[in-house]
Amino acid sequence: MTPAILTRGLTKRFGSLTAVDSVDLEVQPGDVYGFLGPNGSGKTTTVRMLLGLVLPTSGIVEVLGSPIPRGARRVLHRVGALVESPAAYGHLGARANLALMDAAGPGGSRRTRRRRIDEALEQVGLAGVGRRPVKAYSLGMRQRLGLAATLIRRPELLILDEPTNGLDPRGIHEIRDLLLRLNAEGTTIFLSSHLLAEVEQLCKRVGVVDRGRLVLQDSLTTLRAPTGRVVLRTPDPEWAVSLLDGSLRDRAGDRLWVSATDAAALNARLVGHGIRVSELAAERRSLEDVVLEATGAGSDRVELDPAGAAEVLDSTSAGPAAAPEPLARRRPLPSPPDAGPAVEPAGAPGPAPAGGPPGSPVRDGVPDREEAP
Repeated sequence: MTPAILTRGLTKRFGSLTAVDSVDLEVQPGDVYGFLGPNGSGKTTTVRMLLGLVLPTSGIVEVLGSPIPRGARRVLHRVGALVESPAAYGHLGARANLALMDAAGPGGSRRTRRRRIDEALEQVGLAGVGRRPVKAYSLGMRQRLGLAATLIRRPELLILDEPTNGLDPRGIHEIRDLLLRLNAEGTTIFLSSHLLAEVEQLCKRVGVVDRGRLVLQDSLTTLRAPTGRVVLRTPDPEWAVSLLDGSLRDRAGDRLWVSATDAAALNARLVGHGIRVSELAAERRSLEDVVLEATGAGSDRVELDPAGAAEVLDSTSAGPAAAPEPLARRRPLPSPPDAGPAVEPAGAPGPAPAGGPPGSPVRDGVPDREEAP
């Protein structure tokens, strides 16, 4: 079976910086694949190379069996992609923006365009958005519109970078259900996200990158397999400790970690000795534990250097810093010309009301979800 996504030795350098270093990805058809890693680890650069937006320094990329970027025109109309923040023409409404996107490139039938746009807006919760221009949308509405743009061609493969950015908890739940439904219908999903709890509920396989290298790639079931320990809580911890002394691995108050592979047998043993058990479960690592163990700190963290400076800058080529110009020699900034009051074009909508119906998620006075009347 041809992989939906395949990379071999994928590398990207920006001057002396290696952003992506020999990454070997493999995403099978029907997968929901989580692509994880700290900030600055090379996730977005990798996603851009999958779509032909950034050319690799070396290595190969294949998407739906075609080499990228050479074969991009043959397959990209079968791929829906959302990379970082979605872009749209602010003066146009949702349907006009989606119509322009659908008309760009092959694969978008003009005959079915209106129906496909209406279906996509319905799927993401923007069916009742009307002609409101995108510049009046909240962050959550813009994100929903970006997701709708990925769905208008009914893609075989979705490549999504932080798809739930800006959505409230209900919106995140709706998009999760939508992605699971699309996957059940046969769509392969490649998802990059920092929301590990969402990835745990969505993904079947995950890959973890750190400092440009793929440090982990496996099924979520394997990564979260039992550790060989059982966590139990008992109102009789001292009795339990004396009984389990040889297999006790850790203790925190009335919670005990015991080396055991059969939780049911351990429970029967404790109860047989009159020890009450209020909680008992096989220990499994969370996805957060897996990712933190496999990765280091992200590039957005800046530590103090030994000399006490907040950040160390490379000044080998910059020379000594110039002294600030004395106040008396500084020229005053020119005053901007008076442009007069801003004039809205005829027919432009007024400001959105501050607030919304009870229970509706509102950001800047605009609900994220628009239902059809």
